[in-house]
Amino acid sequence: MPGSPEFMVAYQAAVASDTAVAGTANRRPAYQASPVGSFGHACLAYYASAEFRSLDEKTQHWRRACLDKVCEKIGRHPITLIQAKHVRALRAELAATPAAADQRLRALKALFRFAIENELAATNPTRDIKAVRTTEGHHSWLVEEIEQYKARHPIGSMARLAIMLLYYTSCRREDVIRFGHQHVKDGRLRYTQAKNEHKSPNHMDIEVQAELASVIAATPSGHLTFLTSVTGRPFSVGTFGKAFRKWCDEAGLPQRCTAHGLRYAFTGALIDAGCTPHETMAITGHRSLAMVEKYAKGRNKRHLADSAMAKLRRSNGERK
Repeated sequence: MPGSPEFMVAYQAAVASDTAVAGTANRRPAYQASPVGSFGHACLAYYASAEFRSLDEKTQHWRRACLDKVCEKIGRHPITLIQAKHVRALRAELAATPAAADQRLRALKALFRFAIENELAATNPTRDIKAVRTTEGHHSWLVEEIEQYKARHPIGSMARLAIMLLYYTSCRREDVIRFGHQHVKDGRLRYTQAKNEHKSPNHMDIEVQAELASVIAATPSGHLTFLTSVTGRPFSVGTFGKAFRKWCDEAGLPQRCTAHGLRYAFTGALIDAGCTPHETMAITGHRSLAMVEKYAKGRNKRHLADSAMAKLRRSNGERK
């Protein structure tokens, strides 16, 4: 029946088999022909589901990329025969890159939750598998690193506008590349975060800081977006990431300095300024106190240590 899970799986397979990339051979994944009841069949049903389509584009992309890689190995295997030991083995394949291993695990967990709910699997072998990530996450830029970047890229350059937008809005890359004059009114930036905007939209309304406003005014823009590539076109998430890496390299900054690290830095700056967690969340768009605490971990420890020592001196003085 049209609209049924079986129909959507067959439809996705038909689209994939008919879609050719210009100048290349047909790139139809082998698991598109996976039999009913297989891991690959469950993936196709998941991709065709309303649940998957409601995810933001970035999440869809990385989940599908992770699951497609797994399908290359076990796409035709019956999904009911996949056990926890198989999931651990798939995770262990990427042990050298813990972040990638955890991302694969998250994709598998999402798939099996869907499979259970839609009676494509009877058990969830990912349920008790834990993440292995041991890294501290993104580096929170130091004040000195931000100043080093600004010294290399003057006001009026696209590079300077990029870091000011990333820092003073605490935005992700997919948000900052969409900003334009139409989002600024009466000194305020109003926008909807790209992450989960179709599933659980998060509407933001924040004041434009004076330094950011002056940089915007000094940077020519005849487009709907503030940031444009050398060809005059709006950035995609990928091309902006590459451009920002190039700008950081030109400033002599280490690889640890990333666009997302500025989100960590500004969250920490807000905490350092005495903002409450809820005040911070109203600017950064975080939806849980736990996430604010995670982002604030990388803030300037020297500043916190000095603040603590100052309190200790005051306390000792009062006792005397």
